[in-house]
Amino acid sequence: MHSKKILILAALLAGSAAAQQRPAFDGAAALEATRRVVAFGPRPASSAAHRKLRQWLIAELRALQCDVAEDLFTARTPLGPRPMTNLIAKFPGASGRVVAITGHYDTYDRSGLRFVGANDGGSSAGFLLQLARTLARAPHRDGVWVVWFDGEESVVSWQGEDHTYGSRHLAKKWKAEGTVDSILALINVDMIGDADLGLVYELESTAWLRDLVWSVAARLGHGAQFSRKYSSAIGDDHVPFVEAGVPALDLIDLDYGPGNAYWHTEQDTMDKLGARSFEIVGQVMLETLRVLEQRSNRR
Repeated sequence: MHSKKILILAALLAGSAAAQQRPAFDGAAALEATRRVVAFGPRPASSAAHRKLRQWLIAELRALQCDVAEDLFTARTPLGPRPMTNLIAKFPGASGRVVAITGHYDTYDRSGLRFVGANDGGSSAGFLLQLARTLARAPHRDGVWVVWFDGEESVVSWQGEDHTYGSRHLAKKWKAEGTVDSILALINVDMIGDADLGLVYELESTAWLRDLVWSVAARLGHGAQFSRKYSSAIGDDHVPFVEAGVPALDLIDLDYGPGNAYWHTEQDTMDKLGARSFEIVGQVMLETLRVLEQRSNRR
């Protein structure tokens, strides 16, 4: 009996030590990263500001000593061909399995208006950079790929294939290469910086993955932000991967301002965002990665 108690205590201490070694997510740093992103100004795909943002992100990522790849392609848009680039930062793991965390870094663009996209395009870009910084501080059993999609926004209107250019290109590429067979899960973040955070229980997402993340959030005390009362099917960068057979989830808040009034307007500015929202999503993401790692251990 005495030896059993010692073994139990040792296991608890080991678990506690492992928890202490896991880095925390810094919401204030993610907010500041978003501020740096937004400082580049409007960043529609193929624009000079967008290229400058990508160059800055690459420099920040190379300082983390991860594998950084630029996925260049030409998008066929209603206004003609446009060069676009997905950015991928890879943090290796030993399992042969991969979890992809994704979001877009372009902004909505319409003639005569100035969209700096603090939440829509800015928050995902800043969040992913801070996530990459956090991932660089600890080893992983599963590989984690952090992906900045280009061309999520429509060029003329969200009809047909005038949207999600980067994610559709990469899903098709990974399907052709067989990469999708290695992906345990893909989680896309979009508009997650709203100070009054309320994420949609998104119905196009893979059910088991959505419910796993929602259960993690509830266990961490974030059930108010991850509520099941706001449910809807939303077209976003996760959909091409669901269609390619990858378990995928969209984390998105489409209640941005009264009646979603700030979305795709010049009112989408930094003063509407909150560090706590970034922290909550980051905490849930890191714990989800840990749970998925346990899941892949049983495969």
